[in-house]
Amino acid sequence: MEFTAGGRLEVRIGPSDVGKRVSVRRLSDPGARSEKFTDTVGVLTSWTGGVLLITRRTGETVRIPESTLVAGKVVPAAPARRRGPAAGFEELARVTARAWQPVESEPLGQWTLRASHGFTRRANSVLPLGDPGMPLDDALARVRAWYEERSLLPYVQTATGAEGTQERLCAALDERGWHREVTAEVRIGALAPIADLPTEGVRLSRSVDEAWLRRYNRSGVPGPHALHVLNSGPSVWFASLPGDGDVPAAIGRCVVDGRWAGFMAVEVDPAYRRQGLGTAVMAALAGRALDEGASAAWLQVESDNGGALALYEGMGFAVHHLYHHFRSPEAGT
Repeated sequence: MEFTAGGRLEVRIGPSDVGKRVSVRRLSDPGARSEKFTDTVGVLTSWTGGVLLITRRTGETVRIPESTLVAGKVVPAAPARRRGPAAGFEELARVTARAWQPVESEPLGQWTLRASHGFTRRANSVLPLGDPGMPLDDALARVRAWYEERSLLPYVQTATGAEGTQERLCAALDERGWHREVTAEVRIGALAPIADLPTEGVRLSRSVDEAWLRRYNRSGVPGPHALHVLNSGPSVWFASLPGDGDVPAAIGRCVVDGRWAGFMAVEVDPAYRRQGLGTAVMAALAGRALDEGASAAWLQVESDNGGALALYEGMGFAVHHLYHHFRSPEAGT
């Protein structure tokens, strides 16, 4: 990481660079006899009172005293993509939201409040794409009240790591004590190569059935609210591979929306893993999506799901951005 000009370290950023992606070097222990440095890359989300806030692509906000800076510069907003379809953050955010629609929603300015009786955070959180139409603290108070009226925990879904994402909102939530509870990756890739993979034995359906639900890895019996979410979307398909008895060995769900095909709920019986069943389910769904005119694929996977990450990496999916769910501090643990 090069900070020097003519062999000298320089701080080439200031408060006017708030909102830009920066790289900084600071003293990690200013009182130590020998100098040790720490480098941080992210969006400069605040510079007030002698303290910088830098929000990394992971959603973590780092506080850096101005007095510890030894070097800093503005860096490109995002690294150039080497593969996969071109896509902007807002386009993907709206496509992924349409694929997992809540039972109830209400606008708050350009934000959307979503509720589905607690079935998944995605369907029970605020989607803040734009301005809420009021000061942030007032908007968050309205968010808390709206979810408390429904006996739900207040969550805000945010994104980081791509051009146009919401690092400044992440930092503002962090400053107000909102807790970042879950981080997941949004990955994208070309659809056609997935459809070329083997699909033997996969069954496709327009509706979810009881056998599919028995494999679906959620606690309890899905109620009407869960079925509403699962069946929502522009063009929804369900896939299953038979297993022993009345529970499928593998399942998956795909929503086709224009050029995009989104893959969700890909699950394999532990006894059948590492046999290519998850790949077969996705390949069958991809083939149907191609028939409907889609050309690009997306999926969401939690950052600590090593097995799924390896599968999707091998299928050509690359990280586009990360998303996070912040929980209100008043909601407890």
